[in-house]
Amino acid sequence: MSVALRVCAFVLLAAVWALLELATADLLTRCLVLWTLLGAMWLGVEISTRTSPPDAAAKWIARTLPAAPSGFLASRRVFAFALGAIFLAAFWSWGSQVRGLVGAHGLIPVGEQLASARAGGVSFWQMPSLSWLAEGDFLLLAQCWLGALGAIAMCAGFFPGASALLCWALYLSLMSVGEAFANFQWDALLLETSLIAALWLPWRARPDWAHESRAEKIGRWLLWWLFVRMILESGIVKLTWGDQTWIGRSALDYHFETQPLPLWTAWYAHQAPRWMLRAQCSFTYFVEIAVPALLLAPSRWRFLRHGAVLLQVLLQLGIIATGNYTYFNWLTIALCLPFLDDTFRGFRKIRPPATEEKLRHWWPLIPAGALALASVCLTFDGFGGAFAGLAGQEAEMRRIRAESERTRKSPRPPWHAGLRSFNSYGLFRTMTLSRPEIILEGSDDKTNWREYEFPYKAGDIYRRPPLAAPHQPRLDWQMWFAALAPQHYSYLLERLMRRTLEGEPAVLALLEKNPFPSEPPRFVRLSFYDYHFTRSEDHTAAWWKRELKGATQPVSLENFRRKEG
Repeated sequence: MSVALRVCAFVLLAAVWALLELATADLLTRCLVLWTLLGAMWLGVEISTRTSPPDAAAKWIARTLPAAPSGFLASRRVFAFALGAIFLAAFWSWGSQVRGLVGAHGLIPVGEQLASARAGGVSFWQMPSLSWLAEGDFLLLAQCWLGALGAIAMCAGFFPGASALLCWALYLSLMSVGEAFANFQWDALLLETSLIAALWLPWRARPDWAHESRAEKIGRWLLWWLFVRMILESGIVKLTWGDQTWIGRSALDYHFETQPLPLWTAWYAHQAPRWMLRAQCSFTYFVEIAVPALLLAPSRWRFLRHGAVLLQVLLQLGIIATGNYTYFNWLTIALCLPFLDDTFRGFRKIRPPATEEKLRHWWPLIPAGALALASVCLTFDGFGGAFAGLAGQEAEMRRIRAESERTRKSPRPPWHAGLRSFNSYGLFRTMTLSRPEIILEGSDDKTNWREYEFPYKAGDIYRRPPLAAPHQPRLDWQMWFAALAPQHYSYLLERLMRRTLEGEPAVLALLEKNPFPSEPPRFVRLSFYDYHFTRSEDHTAAWWKRELKGATQPVSLENFRRKEG
């Protein structure tokens, strides 16, 4: 490169940096854009200085990223099927309740959300959704069923990479307008996984599973980075977040009873002796903090990697056996698959013969490299933040959290927040010590009250806690959060009471039992209870015991109309 070209390149990069300083205050974002531009310039110069650009690119790529027969061919095929099955469950779950949640007559209609977004100057980039095109229920349901078709195509191996990208776009569209019911870490994890999976999985109608291109190999590495980061962050925050139950290894004394939607087996787990619960807590620490390092063991020590995957799967199966955490645990197990090479015993019958690929196109490495830079740079801050407490910054972290809770002000989200695909994680960082529950009741005379029953959350003390996963009853989940902080969910609770008084079919379909099937009640109220599992020594047929703590004043439809008028 001549001196003049070097000077021009330096001036261009300096100008870009100055513009980025005006556009964003995030240092990592500025570095990401600059590195991407620098990499593109470097690749262009390498190619332009050769007489035959394709040959030059092939030589440069072969020198930088050597080709070798892949050892992770079978796991990619199984991962495509697993991710498709998880997306199918997720889209089916949304399709069965989207009208009652955010439909035109739902609890928080999408039309109201978009009107509020327009009034607040929110752009499509900040809230990416197809619902900007139309606000009716038809488009919401169409996104669910089109996503389900994409998930089936992924399971069948029909354009698996393109199907993963389609599912990512449609699920992001639903999450953007369903945020009040979709602010869960596994929703973000599914989006981040599918975006990277679109890079790892092949993009052909009849995929050639027999080799893994260099760009696809980068996708596998990014899935490794995602899984190790998620597990480590989830383990470290249990120590650095200041929760005394995790620090004292007593978290499982409360977990089985206070988790959002326990399975009936959680009742038996809650009866376990204290020493066993503390041993399980120590096992969780070991699997989430120590074991992830073994996942990166070299090929000659692959037995360590396989053993680490087995321990991760055992932990997830234990959670599945006692709780309803939607598709999250199955997605975590699916993310273990990219660590299993073709020597894994379960893959011996399905692994295709490995073939060394000849470089056909170099351009897929450009989006692959850009996604790699984005994934590492935009998530490394959260990854490093998980270790801040271990570095002696725990007191400062607590001060920042306390100040944030006091002022109720959150920092301005970064430019990529709307994509929900570059996240930090901290699953189960705090343990809930009690189980308050909100019971919705109706009456015609303010004297005789009848309870509405939700499908999965605790209500009738004699009903066995049912199985819900991989389905996520999102209203049941939000009612669990609302019971912990009713003042923060007052809007949702008021909407629920009003839709009940109106007898709205889309909302009533979200409930298990309607005690007023012929016509809506004249009054409704919310009763607040404390729930506890019964003990084996109680000798009762009830699964729960509860204590009434209070109730709201009865309200009628006229009360809501006067409030609006």
